[in-house]
Amino acid sequence: MDKRGRKASCSCPILPLGPGMLMEPAAEGNDTDAPKAQDPGNEGEPHSRHRDACLGSTDKELKAGATAEGSAPTELGTLGVQLTDPAGGSQSLLPRPCQVLVLLNPRGGKGKALKLFRSYVQPLLAQADVSFTLMLTERRNHARELVQAEELGRWDALVVMSGDGVMHEVVNGLMERPDWETAIRKPLCSLPAGSGNALAASLNHYAGYEQVTNEDLLTNCTRLLCCRRLAPMSLLSLHMASGLRVFSVLSLAWGFIADVDIESEKFRRLGEMRFTLGTILRLAALRTYQGRLAYLPVGQVVSKMPTSRALDRQDLQGPVDTHLVPLEEPVPSHWTVVPEQDFVLVLALLHSHLGSEMFAAPMGHREAGAMHLFYVRAGVSRAMLLRLFLAMEKGRHMECNCPYLVYVPVVAFRLEPRDGKGMFAVDGELMASETVQGQVHPNYFWMVGGHVESPSSPEPQPLPSQKPQQTPPPEEPL
Repeated sequence: MDKRGRKASCSCPILPLGPGMLMEPAAEGNDTDAPKAQDPGNEGEPHSRHRDACLGSTDKELKAGATAEGSAPTELGTLGVQLTDPAGGSQSLLPRPCQVLVLLNPRGGKGKALKLFRSYVQPLLAQADVSFTLMLTERRNHARELVQAEELGRWDALVVMSGDGVMHEVVNGLMERPDWETAIRKPLCSLPAGSGNALAASLNHYAGYEQVTNEDLLTNCTRLLCCRRLAPMSLLSLHMASGLRVFSVLSLAWGFIADVDIESEKFRRLGEMRFTLGTILRLAALRTYQGRLAYLPVGQVVSKMPTSRALDRQDLQGPVDTHLVPLEEPVPSHWTVVPEQDFVLVLALLHSHLGSEMFAAPMGHREAGAMHLFYVRAGVSRAMLLRLFLAMEKGRHMECNCPYLVYVPVVAFRLEPRDGKGMFAVDGELMASETVQGQVHPNYFWMVGGHVESPSSPEPQPLPSQKPQQTPPPEEPL
Protein backbone atom coordinates (compact mmCIF):
# COMPACT_ATOMS: atom_id res chain seq x y z
CA MET A 1 0.00 0.00 0.00
CA ASP A 2 1.29 3.43 -0.86
CA LYS A 3 1.24 6.25 1.66
CA ARG A 4 -2.25 7.28 0.58
CA GLY A 5 -3.68 3.79 0.86
CA ARG A 6 -4.56 3.48 -2.82
CA LYS A 7 -2.60 0.42 -3.86
CA ALA A 8 -3.38 -2.03 -1.08
CA SER A 9 -4.45 -5.32 -2.55
CA CYS A 10 -6.72 -8.04 -1.24
CA SER A 11 -6.15 -11.76 -1.29
CA CYS A 12 -8.63 -12.51 -4.04
CA PRO A 13 -7.26 -12.54 -7.60
CA ILE A 14 -8.79 -10.25 -10.20
CA LEU A 15 -9.13 -12.42 -13.26
CA PRO A 16 -9.80 -11.45 -16.86
CA LEU A 17 -13.49 -11.44 -17.70
CA GLY A 18 -14.84 -14.00 -20.11
CA PRO A 19 -16.78 -12.96 -23.22
CA GLY A 20 -20.27 -11.71 -22.53
CA MET A 21 -19.94 -11.64 -18.74
CA LEU A 22 -19.89 -7.87 -18.25
CA MET A 23 -23.33 -6.38 -18.62
CA GLU A 24 -23.11 -3.03 -20.36
CA PRO A 25 -26.03 -0.87 -19.22
CA ALA A 26 -28.37 0.50 -21.85
CA ALA A 27 -29.27 4.17 -21.98
CA GLU A 28 -32.06 3.78 -19.45
CA GLY A 29 -29.82 2.07 -16.93
CA ASN A 30 -30.77 -1.55 -17.71
CA ASP A 31 -29.05 -4.12 -19.89
CA THR A 32 -30.70 -5.29 -23.04
CA ASP A 33 -29.68 -8.93 -22.66
CA ALA A 34 -29.49 -9.09 -18.88
CA PRO A 35 -32.34 -9.57 -16.39
CA LYS A 36 -34.27 -6.34 -16.00
CA ALA A 37 -35.07 -4.74 -12.66
CA GLN A 38 -38.83 -4.54 -12.72
CA ASP A 39 -40.77 -1.34 -12.40
CA PRO A 40 -42.28 -0.57 -8.99
CA GLY A 41 -45.52 -2.45 -8.54
CA ASN A 42 -44.57 -5.34 -10.87
CA GLU A 43 -42.89 -7.59 -8.36
CA GLY A 44 -42.37 -11.15 -9.49
CA GLU A 45 -41.52 -14.30 -7.61
CA PRO A 46 -37.86 -14.19 -6.52
CA HIS A 47 -35.72 -17.26 -6.81
CA SER A 48 -32.40 -18.25 -5.31
CA ARG A 49 -29.50 -18.95 -7.62
CA HIS A 50 -26.79 -19.09 -4.96
CA ARG A 51 -27.47 -20.89 -1.74
CA ASP A 52 -24.87 -18.81 0.12
CA ALA A 53 -26.47 -15.51 -0.85
CA CYS A 54 -29.64 -15.96 1.26
CA LEU A 55 -32.00 -14.84 -1.50
CA GLY A 56 -35.77 -15.01 -1.54
CA SER A 57 -38.84 -12.90 -0.96
CA THR A 58 -40.55 -14.60 1.98
CA ASP A 59 -39.55 -16.62 5.00
CA LYS A 60 -41.65 -19.47 3.64
CA GLU A 61 -39.72 -19.56 0.37
CA LEU A 62 -36.39 -19.25 2.14
CA LYS A 63 -37.19 -22.13 4.47
CA ALA A 64 -38.37 -24.28 1.58
CA GLY A 65 -35.18 -23.56 -0.34
CA ALA A 66 -33.05 -24.24 2.71
CA THR A 67 -34.78 -27.59 3.22
CA ALA A 68 -34.03 -28.54 -0.35
CA GLU A 69 -30.37 -27.67 0.15
CA GLY A 70 -30.13 -29.39 3.52
CA SER A 71 -29.72 -26.32 5.73
CA ALA A 72 -32.03 -24.18 7.82
CA PRO A 73 -32.13 -20.39 7.78
CA THR A 74 -31.10 -18.50 10.86
CA GLU A 75 -33.65 -16.13 12.38
CA LEU A 76 -33.09 -12.41 12.36
CA GLY A 77 -33.69 -10.17 15.36
CA THR A 78 -31.35 -9.93 18.31
CA LEU A 79 -29.17 -12.71 16.93
CA GLY A 80 -28.33 -10.68 13.85
CA VAL A 81 -27.79 -11.93 10.32
CA GLN A 82 -26.23 -15.29 9.68
CA LEU A 83 -25.68 -16.93 6.31
CA THR A 84 -25.15 -20.67 6.36
CA ASP A 85 -24.05 -23.23 3.82
CA PRO A 86 -25.15 -26.90 3.68
CA ALA A 87 -22.19 -27.89 5.83
CA GLY A 88 -23.32 -25.51 8.55
CA GLY A 89 -20.40 -23.11 8.26
CA SER A 90 -20.74 -19.34 8.14
CA GLN A 91 -20.41 -17.71 4.73
CA SER A 92 -18.79 -14.29 4.38
CA LEU A 93 -18.13 -14.14 0.67
CA LEU A 94 -20.21 -13.20 -2.35
CA PRO A 95 -20.26 -15.92 -5.03
CA ARG A 96 -17.98 -15.84 -8.06
CA PRO A 97 -19.13 -14.87 -10.60
CA CYS A 98 -21.78 -12.64 -9.07
CA GLN A 99 -24.48 -10.35 -10.37
CA VAL A 100 -25.31 -7.06 -8.70
CA LEU A 101 -27.86 -4.30 -9.09
CA VAL A 102 -26.23 -0.85 -9.02
CA LEU A 103 -28.42 2.03 -7.86
CA LEU A 104 -26.65 5.22 -8.88
CA ASN A 105 -27.66 8.78 -8.02
CA PRO A 106 -26.45 10.91 -10.96
CA ARG A 107 -27.06 14.13 -9.00
CA GLY A 108 -25.19 13.14 -5.84
CA GLY A 109 -22.16 15.15 -4.73
CA LYS A 110 -20.78 17.15 -7.62
CA GLY A 111 -23.08 15.41 -10.11
CA LYS A 112 -20.33 13.26 -11.65
CA ALA A 113 -21.33 9.84 -10.32
CA LEU A 114 -22.09 8.28 -13.70
CA LYS A 115 -18.78 9.45 -15.16
CA LEU A 116 -16.93 8.14 -12.11
CA PHE A 117 -18.67 4.78 -12.44
CA ARG A 118 -17.57 4.42 -16.07
CA SER A 119 -14.00 5.51 -15.36
CA TYR A 120 -13.19 3.89 -12.01
CA VAL A 121 -15.74 1.22 -11.12
CA GLN A 122 -16.69 -0.51 -14.34
CA PRO A 123 -13.13 -1.51 -15.39
CA LEU A 124 -12.48 -3.17 -12.00
CA LEU A 125 -15.79 -5.02 -12.06
CA ALA A 126 -15.00 -6.28 -15.54
CA GLN A 127 -11.81 -7.91 -14.26
CA ALA A 128 -13.48 -9.51 -11.25
CA ASP A 129 -16.42 -11.44 -12.73
CA VAL A 130 -18.92 -8.97 -11.30
CA SER A 131 -21.80 -8.48 -13.73
CA PHE A 132 -24.10 -5.55 -13.12
CA THR A 133 -27.29 -3.83 -14.12
CA LEU A 134 -27.23 -0.08 -13.67
CA MET A 135 -30.29 1.88 -12.58
CA LEU A 136 -30.29 5.66 -12.16
CA THR A 137 -32.35 7.21 -9.38
CA GLU A 138 -34.48 10.12 -10.49
CA ARG A 139 -35.80 11.73 -7.31
CA ARG A 140 -35.78 11.63 -3.53
CA ASN A 141 -36.88 8.22 -2.18
CA HIS A 142 -36.71 6.66 -5.66
CA ALA A 143 -34.20 4.05 -4.44
CA ARG A 144 -36.54 3.28 -1.55
CA GLU A 145 -39.39 2.61 -4.00
CA LEU A 146 -37.19 0.51 -6.28
CA VAL A 147 -36.02 -1.92 -3.59
CA GLN A 148 -39.55 -2.22 -2.19
CA ALA A 149 -40.72 -3.62 -5.53
CA GLU A 150 -37.54 -5.31 -6.79
CA GLU A 151 -37.25 -9.06 -7.27
CA LEU A 152 -34.28 -9.43 -4.97
CA GLY A 153 -33.64 -13.06 -5.79
CA ARG A 154 -32.04 -12.06 -9.09
CA TRP A 155 -29.16 -10.25 -7.42
CA ASP A 156 -26.29 -11.37 -5.24
CA ALA A 157 -25.92 -7.86 -3.81
CA LEU A 158 -27.34 -4.35 -4.06
CA VAL A 159 -24.70 -1.70 -4.78
CA VAL A 160 -25.42 1.93 -3.91
CA MET A 161 -23.29 4.53 -5.65
CA SER A 162 -24.15 7.83 -4.03
CA GLY A 163 -23.87 9.44 -0.62
CA ASP A 164 -25.16 8.10 2.68
CA GLY A 165 -28.72 9.27 2.02
CA VAL A 166 -29.44 6.73 -0.72
CA MET A 167 -28.15 3.86 1.43
CA HIS A 168 -30.56 5.12 4.09
CA GLU A 169 -33.37 4.89 1.52
CA VAL A 170 -32.38 1.38 0.48
CA VAL A 171 -32.24 -0.05 4.00
CA ASN A 172 -35.56 1.53 4.97
CA GLY A 173 -37.10 0.31 1.73
CA LEU A 174 -35.98 -3.23 2.49
CA MET A 175 -37.35 -2.99 6.03
CA GLU A 176 -40.73 -1.81 4.69
CA ARG A 177 -41.23 -4.86 2.49
CA PRO A 178 -43.67 -7.59 3.59
CA ASP A 179 -40.71 -9.99 3.50
CA TRP A 180 -38.43 -7.63 5.44
CA GLU A 181 -36.86 -10.43 7.48
CA THR A 182 -35.36 -12.01 4.36
CA ALA A 183 -35.00 -8.79 2.34
CA ILE A 184 -32.62 -7.23 4.89
CA ARG A 185 -30.32 -10.25 4.45
CA LYS A 186 -29.45 -9.10 0.94
CA PRO A 187 -25.79 -7.99 0.99
CA LEU A 188 -25.26 -4.27 0.37
CA CYS A 189 -22.29 -2.32 -0.95
CA SER A 190 -21.50 1.40 -0.64
CA LEU A 191 -19.57 3.13 -3.43
CA PRO A 192 -18.96 6.80 -2.53
CA ALA A 193 -20.26 9.45 -4.93
CA GLY A 194 -21.90 11.94 -2.58
CA SER A 195 -20.68 14.80 -0.44
CA GLY A 196 -20.09 13.17 2.94
CA ASN A 197 -19.52 9.47 2.16
CA ALA A 198 -19.20 8.64 5.87
CA LEU A 199 -20.26 5.00 5.56
CA ALA A 200 -17.81 4.33 2.73
CA ALA A 201 -15.03 6.09 4.68
CA SER A 202 -15.77 3.90 7.70
CA LEU A 203 -15.64 0.71 5.62
CA ASN A 204 -12.39 1.95 4.08
CA HIS A 205 -11.02 2.42 7.61
CA TYR A 206 -12.16 -1.01 8.83
CA ALA A 207 -10.52 -2.62 5.78
CA GLY A 208 -7.13 -1.27 6.84
CA TYR A 209 -6.76 1.38 4.16
CA GLU A 210 -5.46 4.82 5.05
CA GLN A 211 -7.90 7.71 5.06
CA VAL A 212 -8.44 8.93 1.50
CA THR A 213 -11.13 10.85 -0.38
CA ASN A 214 -12.73 11.25 -3.80
CA GLU A 215 -11.51 8.86 -6.50
CA ASP A 216 -9.07 7.11 -4.16
CA LEU A 217 -11.87 6.25 -1.75
CA LEU A 218 -14.08 5.10 -4.62
CA THR A 219 -11.31 2.84 -5.92
CA ASN A 220 -10.73 1.31 -2.49
CA CYS A 221 -14.42 0.57 -2.00
CA THR A 222 -14.68 -0.91 -5.49
CA ARG A 223 -11.75 -3.21 -4.71
CA LEU A 224 -13.60 -4.36 -1.60
CA LEU A 225 -16.52 -5.33 -3.83
CA CYS A 226 -14.16 -7.18 -6.16
CA CYS A 227 -12.77 -9.08 -3.17
CA ARG A 228 -16.35 -10.11 -2.30
CA ARG A 229 -15.83 -10.20 1.46
CA LEU A 230 -18.85 -9.41 3.63
CA ALA A 231 -18.96 -7.87 7.10
CA PRO A 232 -21.95 -7.83 9.47
CA MET A 233 -23.24 -4.35 10.30
CA SER A 234 -25.38 -3.03 13.14
CA LEU A 235 -28.67 -1.25 12.59
CA LEU A 236 -30.07 1.63 14.64
CA SER A 237 -33.83 1.48 15.22
CA LEU A 238 -35.39 4.90 15.89
CA HIS A 239 -38.86 5.69 17.25
CA MET A 240 -40.22 9.23 16.90
CA ALA A 241 -42.92 10.89 19.00
CA SER A 242 -45.09 11.17 15.88
CA GLY A 243 -45.20 7.36 15.67
CA LEU A 244 -42.72 7.13 12.80
CA ARG A 245 -40.14 4.35 12.94
CA VAL A 246 -36.91 4.86 11.02
CA PHE A 247 -33.83 2.69 10.62
CA SER A 248 -30.39 4.29 10.50
CA VAL A 249 -27.19 2.83 9.08
CA LEU A 250 -24.91 5.63 10.24
CA SER A 251 -25.97 8.38 12.64
CA LEU A 252 -28.49 10.67 14.24
CA ALA A 253 -27.38 14.26 14.80
CA TRP A 254 -29.11 17.14 16.58
CA GLY A 255 -27.87 20.69 16.90
CA PHE A 256 -24.69 22.00 15.32
CA ILE A 257 -23.83 18.96 13.18
CA ALA A 258 -27.37 18.59 11.87
CA ASP A 259 -27.53 22.32 11.11
CA VAL A 260 -24.32 22.18 9.10
CA ASP A 261 -25.38 19.01 7.26
CA ILE A 262 -28.83 20.26 6.25
CA GLU A 263 -28.11 23.97 5.76
CA SER A 264 -25.08 23.27 3.54
CA GLU A 265 -27.26 21.29 1.13
CA LYS A 266 -27.47 24.35 -1.11
CA PHE A 267 -23.69 24.13 -1.59
CA ARG A 268 -23.83 20.50 -2.75
CA ARG A 269 -21.91 21.24 -5.94
CA LEU A 270 -18.87 22.05 -3.80
CA GLY A 271 -18.61 18.42 -2.74
CA GLU A 272 -16.95 17.91 0.64
CA MET A 273 -16.14 21.63 0.85
CA ARG A 274 -19.82 22.31 1.54
CA PHE A 275 -19.32 21.10 5.13
CA THR A 276 -16.34 23.39 5.70
CA LEU A 277 -18.32 26.37 4.46
CA GLY A 278 -21.37 25.32 6.45
CA THR A 279 -19.28 24.99 9.62
CA ILE A 280 -17.89 28.51 9.25
CA LEU A 281 -21.34 29.98 8.65
CA ARG A 282 -22.88 28.18 11.61
CA LEU A 283 -19.99 29.16 13.94
CA ALA A 284 -20.68 32.79 13.08
CA ALA A 285 -24.21 32.35 14.44
CA LEU A 286 -23.70 29.64 17.04
CA ARG A 287 -26.90 28.27 18.57
CA THR A 288 -27.69 26.33 21.71
CA TYR A 289 -30.60 23.95 22.15
CA GLN A 290 -32.58 22.93 25.19
CA GLY A 291 -33.40 19.29 25.63
CA ARG A 292 -33.22 16.24 27.83
CA LEU A 293 -30.79 13.42 27.04
CA ALA A 294 -30.75 9.94 28.59
CA TYR A 295 -28.90 6.80 27.57
CA LEU A 296 -28.19 3.18 28.45
CA PRO A 297 -24.41 2.74 28.85
CA VAL A 298 -22.79 -0.42 27.57
CA GLY A 299 -21.80 -1.50 31.08
CA GLN A 300 -25.34 -1.24 32.49
CA VAL A 301 -27.27 -3.41 30.04
CA VAL A 302 -29.73 -5.81 31.66
CA SER A 303 -30.82 -9.00 29.96
CA LYS A 304 -34.55 -8.78 30.64
CA MET A 305 -36.98 -6.86 28.46
CA PRO A 306 -38.80 -3.83 29.88
CA THR A 307 -42.25 -4.74 31.16
CA SER A 308 -44.42 -2.78 28.75
CA ARG A 309 -47.47 -3.76 26.77
CA ALA A 310 -46.32 -1.50 23.91
CA LEU A 311 -43.49 -3.89 23.08
CA ASP A 312 -46.06 -6.59 22.29
CA ARG A 313 -47.58 -4.59 19.45
CA GLN A 314 -47.53 -6.41 16.14
CA ASP A 315 -48.28 -3.44 13.89
CA LEU A 316 -44.67 -2.31 13.72
CA GLN A 317 -42.40 -4.05 11.25
CA GLY A 318 -38.86 -4.75 12.24
CA PRO A 319 -37.04 -6.15 15.27
CA VAL A 320 -38.31 -5.68 18.81
CA ASP A 321 -36.44 -2.95 20.71
CA THR A 322 -35.94 -4.77 23.99
CA HIS A 323 -34.24 -1.87 25.80
CA LEU A 324 -36.88 0.76 25.02
CA VAL A 325 -40.12 1.65 26.76
CA PRO A 326 -42.92 3.79 25.27
CA LEU A 327 -42.01 7.45 24.88
CA GLU A 328 -44.79 8.52 27.22
CA GLU A 329 -43.10 6.58 30.04
CA PRO A 330 -39.91 7.66 31.85
CA VAL A 331 -36.71 5.86 30.92
CA PRO A 332 -35.87 2.78 33.03
CA SER A 333 -34.10 3.39 36.33
CA HIS A 334 -30.80 1.83 35.19
CA TRP A 335 -30.43 4.43 32.43
CA THR A 336 -28.27 7.55 32.87
CA VAL A 337 -30.01 10.94 32.64
CA VAL A 338 -27.74 13.84 31.70
CA PRO A 339 -28.27 16.68 34.22
CA GLU A 340 -27.48 19.45 31.72
CA GLN A 341 -30.29 20.55 29.41
CA ASP A 342 -28.48 23.07 27.19
CA PHE A 343 -26.53 21.58 24.30
CA VAL A 344 -24.62 22.69 21.24
CA LEU A 345 -24.84 19.25 19.65
CA VAL A 346 -25.76 15.61 20.25
CA LEU A 347 -24.47 12.84 17.99
CA ALA A 348 -25.24 9.11 18.01
CA LEU A 349 -22.80 7.41 15.62
CA LEU A 350 -22.60 3.76 14.58
CA HIS A 351 -19.30 3.98 12.72
CA SER A 352 -15.87 5.56 12.76
CA HIS A 353 -16.41 8.42 10.30
CA LEU A 354 -18.90 11.25 10.02
CA GLY A 355 -17.53 12.19 6.60
CA SER A 356 -14.68 11.09 4.37
CA GLU A 357 -12.44 13.57 6.21
CA MET A 358 -14.15 13.49 9.60
CA PHE A 359 -12.65 10.71 11.74
CA ALA A 360 -15.16 11.20 14.53
CA ALA A 361 -14.64 7.97 16.49
CA PRO A 362 -10.90 7.16 16.64
CA MET A 363 -11.35 5.19 19.89
CA GLY A 364 -11.86 2.05 17.83
CA HIS A 365 -14.69 -0.03 16.43
CA ARG A 366 -17.30 -0.61 19.12
CA GLU A 367 -18.37 -4.16 19.84
CA ALA A 368 -21.54 -5.37 18.17
CA GLY A 369 -24.63 -3.75 19.65
CA ALA A 370 -22.98 -0.50 20.78
CA MET A 371 -22.72 2.97 19.31
CA HIS A 372 -20.76 6.14 19.99
CA LEU A 373 -22.66 8.92 21.78
CA PHE A 374 -21.13 12.40 21.81
CA TYR A 375 -22.58 15.61 23.17
CA VAL A 376 -21.23 19.14 23.61
CA ARG A 377 -22.68 21.22 26.42
CA ALA A 378 -23.54 24.87 26.08
CA GLY A 379 -20.75 27.26 27.04
CA VAL A 380 -18.15 26.02 24.58
CA SER A 381 -16.45 28.88 22.74
CA ARG A 382 -16.49 29.28 18.99
CA ALA A 383 -12.71 28.96 18.95
CA MET A 384 -12.78 25.65 20.82
CA LEU A 385 -15.57 24.27 18.63
CA LEU A 386 -13.62 25.21 15.50
CA ARG A 387 -10.53 23.58 16.97
CA LEU A 388 -12.50 20.36 17.60
CA PHE A 389 -13.77 20.15 14.04
CA LEU A 390 -10.38 20.91 12.50
CA ALA A 391 -8.77 18.22 14.65
CA MET A 392 -11.48 15.73 13.71
CA GLU A 393 -10.01 15.31 10.22
CA LYS A 394 -7.24 13.17 11.71
CA GLY A 395 -9.19 11.95 14.73
CA ARG A 396 -7.24 14.21 17.10
CA HIS A 397 -10.23 16.06 18.60
CA MET A 398 -10.18 13.77 21.63
CA GLU A 399 -6.81 15.28 22.51
CA CYS A 400 -8.16 18.84 22.74
CA ASN A 401 -9.16 18.34 26.39
CA CYS A 402 -12.41 20.18 25.84
CA PRO A 403 -14.39 20.12 29.13
CA TYR A 404 -17.67 20.59 27.25
CA LEU A 405 -17.28 17.48 25.07
CA VAL A 406 -18.54 14.19 26.52
CA TYR A 407 -18.26 10.73 24.99
CA VAL A 408 -19.91 7.51 26.15
CA PRO A 409 -20.48 4.12 24.44
CA VAL A 410 -24.18 3.20 24.64
CA VAL A 411 -26.69 0.67 23.36
CA ALA A 412 -29.76 2.93 23.51
CA PHE A 413 -30.67 6.58 24.06
CA ARG A 414 -33.58 9.02 24.30
CA LEU A 415 -33.47 12.68 23.26
CA GLU A 416 -36.30 15.12 24.02
CA PRO A 417 -35.95 18.59 22.43
CA ARG A 418 -37.56 21.12 24.76
CA ASP A 419 -38.29 24.11 22.57
CA GLY A 420 -38.85 22.50 19.18
CA LYS A 421 -35.86 24.32 17.73
CA GLY A 422 -33.21 22.73 15.59
CA MET A 423 -33.50 19.72 13.34
CA PHE A 424 -32.50 16.09 13.24
CA ALA A 425 -30.27 14.63 10.54
CA VAL A 426 -30.59 10.85 10.25
CA ASP A 427 -27.89 9.51 7.91
CA GLY A 428 -27.74 13.06 6.58
CA GLU A 429 -31.48 13.20 5.86
CA LEU A 430 -33.68 15.89 7.42
CA MET A 431 -36.12 14.79 10.12
CA ALA A 432 -38.49 16.84 12.26
CA SER A 433 -37.28 17.92 15.69
CA GLU A 434 -39.31 15.78 18.11
CA THR A 435 -38.70 13.34 20.91
CA VAL A 436 -36.80 10.31 19.64
CA GLN A 437 -35.32 7.17 21.12
CA GLY A 438 -33.20 4.48 19.55
CA GLN A 439 -31.56 1.12 20.10
CA VAL A 440 -28.76 -0.68 18.27
CA HIS A 441 -29.38 -4.15 16.80
CA PRO A 442 -26.04 -5.92 16.41
CA ASN A 443 -24.85 -7.64 13.22
CA TYR A 444 -28.19 -7.14 11.56
CA PHE A 445 -27.29 -6.99 7.87
CA TRP A 446 -24.40 -7.67 5.53
CA MET A 447 -22.23 -5.12 3.78
CA VAL A 448 -19.27 -5.54 1.48
CA GLY A 449 -16.25 -4.82 3.64
CA GLY A 450 -14.11 -6.41 6.29
CA HIS A 451 -10.35 -6.46 6.67
CA VAL A 452 -8.30 -6.86 3.52
CA GLU A 453 -6.54 -10.18 3.98
CA SER A 454 -2.99 -10.93 2.98
CA PRO A 455 -2.40 -13.44 0.13
CA SER A 456 -1.39 -16.05 2.72
CA SER A 457 -4.90 -16.02 4.24
CA PRO A 458 -7.29 -16.38 1.31
CA GLU A 459 -10.09 -18.15 3.17
CA PRO A 460 -13.04 -16.16 4.56
CA GLN A 461 -12.87 -15.50 8.27
CA PRO A 462 -15.69 -16.39 10.70
CA LEU A 463 -18.09 -13.69 11.77
CA PRO A 464 -16.92 -11.53 14.68
CA SER A 465 -17.80 -12.79 18.12
CA GLN A 466 -20.44 -10.84 20.00
CA LYS A 467 -18.60 -11.38 23.28
CA PRO A 468 -18.53 -8.01 25.09
CA GLN A 469 -15.19 -6.28 25.24
CA GLN A 470 -13.88 -4.18 28.10
CA THR A 471 -15.29 -0.68 27.75
CA PRO A 472 -14.46 2.70 29.29
CA PRO A 473 -16.46 4.05 32.23
CA PRO A 474 -20.09 4.88 31.41
CA GLU A 475 -19.40 8.58 30.95
CA GLU A 476 -16.07 9.96 29.93
CA PRO A 477 -15.46 13.74 29.71
CA LEU A 478 -12.79 14.54 27.16
